[in-house]
Amino acid sequence: MAEPTALGATASTLVFLGAAVAAVPLLRFLGLSAVLGYLLAGVVIGPSVLGIFREPEVLRSIAELGIVMFLFVIGLELKPSKLLSMKRDIIGLGLAQVVIAMAPLLVLLKMGGLAGAGLFSVAFAFALSATAIALQVLGERGAMSTIYGQKSFAILLFQDMAIVPFIALMPLLAGPIEPGGGGKAMVKHLPEIAMAIGALVALVLAGRYLLNPFFRLLARTDAREVMTAAALLVVLGSAELMHHVGLSAALGAFIAGLMLAESNFRHQLEADIEPFRGLLLGLFFMSVGMGIDIAIVKANLALVLGGTFAILGLKVVLNYLLLRVGKLCISDAARAAVLLATVGEFAFVIVPLAETYGMISEQNGSLLTAVAALTMFFGPVLIKALEPFLVWLEKRRAKTETIEEDFSDAEGEVLVIGFGRYGQVVNQMFLAAEKNVTVIDRNIDRIRAAGKFGFKVYYGDGRRLDVLRAAGAENAAVIAICVDDREAASTIVEMAVRAFPQAKLFVRAYDRVHALDLMERGVRAPFRETFDSALSFGREALIGLGVPEDEAEEVRLDVKKRDIQRLMRQRDEGLLGGSDLLHGVTVTPEPLVEPKRKGRDISASPRPDSRGSADLEGVTGASS
Repeated sequence: MAEPTALGATASTLVFLGAAVAAVPLLRFLGLSAVLGYLLAGVVIGPSVLGIFREPEVLRSIAELGIVMFLFVIGLELKPSKLLSMKRDIIGLGLAQVVIAMAPLLVLLKMGGLAGAGLFSVAFAFALSATAIALQVLGERGAMSTIYGQKSFAILLFQDMAIVPFIALMPLLAGPIEPGGGGKAMVKHLPEIAMAIGALVALVLAGRYLLNPFFRLLARTDAREVMTAAALLVVLGSAELMHHVGLSAALGAFIAGLMLAESNFRHQLEADIEPFRGLLLGLFFMSVGMGIDIAIVKANLALVLGGTFAILGLKVVLNYLLLRVGKLCISDAARAAVLLATVGEFAFVIVPLAETYGMISEQNGSLLTAVAALTMFFGPVLIKALEPFLVWLEKRRAKTETIEEDFSDAEGEVLVIGFGRYGQVVNQMFLAAEKNVTVIDRNIDRIRAAGKFGFKVYYGDGRRLDVLRAAGAENAAVIAICVDDREAASTIVEMAVRAFPQAKLFVRAYDRVHALDLMERGVRAPFRETFDSALSFGREALIGLGVPEDEAEEVRLDVKKRDIQRLMRQRDEGLLGGSDLLHGVTVTPEPLVEPKRKGRDISASPRPDSRGSADLEGVTGASS
């Protein structure tokens, strides 16, 4: 097969794009992660199958820019204040995860034949997690802001920071330390340490005081391509600075992004970087797939597969126990544990370095690389397979976990049914007027969250007549139905109209059609949940356009009046009733029956025509 150089840049690019376009959608259609698609594409075009590319290490050095840009974008999405608030998780959970995972890995790898500095280095590398896979999965699920997403990110961030001093210490671990040589070695490396600290300080200061003015100056040129070039310059420049002083390039990009998190140009920078980030990250995963040597896997199949599943299983169990101690619920702890089980990208840095320093043999290096790559291959499959079970478990727990229906002290003059985003605001109005309110809801998590803020919300299903009676509906002056389920709201209305005629009903309507349905059931004036907010929005927008406030208010009142009149006519005439009340709409009457022939003006002078008398009948059509 041709070497990469023989293909040329254009042909190589076509191969990569074609492999990605073929594999990734296929895996996504099967419900699997895009990461798995990239890995599979890399295996196919790599040296083990088609042999189109024979040096994945060369490609990986370029593809690692994807991780660099990924962490830059993550930094943009975080604020320094938020990062400081996570310091306990970053240091506490992160350090605990690495230490707890390393201990059994040392035993497992020693059983595999490793010893000394090589054993310690590989155990550290295998204790780390795949940042790119974890963040990609969290992004696909939209779970970055969830509890398990935040905990996972804190651990990953600690791992990225821990890799820096460890790689710096690897030369010391490699060579024999003579008596009294440890202190001399530390003194020898003091200049490098000082340079690294100085570079970090310089990057933080530049990000804080120079980058915003820099981008502000470029924005005045109104040249988008210059802004894109500047974004790449910042990302690659910060990464190269950290790499030059022996630190992680990804860490440099993360710091640069963090310093720009509160910048006015944050969203523009993210949009400029996103296309490059996605493609290069995909290229990185493909290079990992290329690194899986099928020949070595076949020759040592039992050892490689056994090691792969043993490491995955070990890390899942240890991560789960750690996160449960960290007070995550069962499902969140399981998701994070599996997410962090894969061996990290830095294994492909530490294992070759260990070979270079003579800590491990070349044969062991190849086997360990294959194991690391296979954990990245099977990790996304495990993540996908676990999710249906967790969803089933959560549903089962929701059914079995109940709160007793106890309305012994419910005696409010107002009964609010539903304590969601709508009901909470309504409840505030009643409390502000010092009214005695009873609130019921059937969402257990919502009731518990309300309790943390000091609100008394009773558990009960408002669709049950006995629950409404127990909650005091027979003595309530007002019943406010605020549920977000239109069918449930209609059911409650039917019962309340019949069973509690003394109470005034105020009902939340989902939309216009739902409002008309509620009116048919006896609700005099249902409240559409978006109507008043849309009117207020339009009023403020008119003022923003320069319309005087009093005139904008008149427009708002006019639109509201017309809409209410149209709603009443729709109730009596059907959905098209009152269309003439809409602004900007010209109503064209349509005939009730489609004309059989095209109409013609009979007042026009007749022309000689060869048609028969039959063709002249009904020339005005059915509309006459």
